[in-house]
Amino acid sequence: MILYNVTIKVHSSIHNEWLVWLKEEHIKEIMQTECFSNFKIFLLLEIDETEGPTYAIQYFAESKALYNIYIEKFSAEIRNHSYTKWGDKFIAFRSVMQIVD
Repeated sequence: MILYNVTIKVHSSIHNEWLVWLKEEHIKEIMQTECFSNFKIFLLLEIDETEGPTYAIQYFAESKALYNIYIEKFSAEIRNHSYTKWGDKFIAFRSVMQIVD
């Protein structure tokens, strides 16, 4: 199992609208690729929220091959949708992990 983690710091001025968009549009778009079997949304605690909250969204892929399909075929366009809608009001970084039993 592969875990694709996207950590996002969201500017306070868009936080509420962004969270609705994340749940109702963005995650649905990613899940419709069928590259991931599940996802979880986390709010990071005990961090500096002066400029806004930070979230971690974790997507679970059954294999590295499915994750690679997402990256090769879908990620650039979906990422572009985020920047088109929100501009520089968020900062995101991504990491990929393998789940170890």
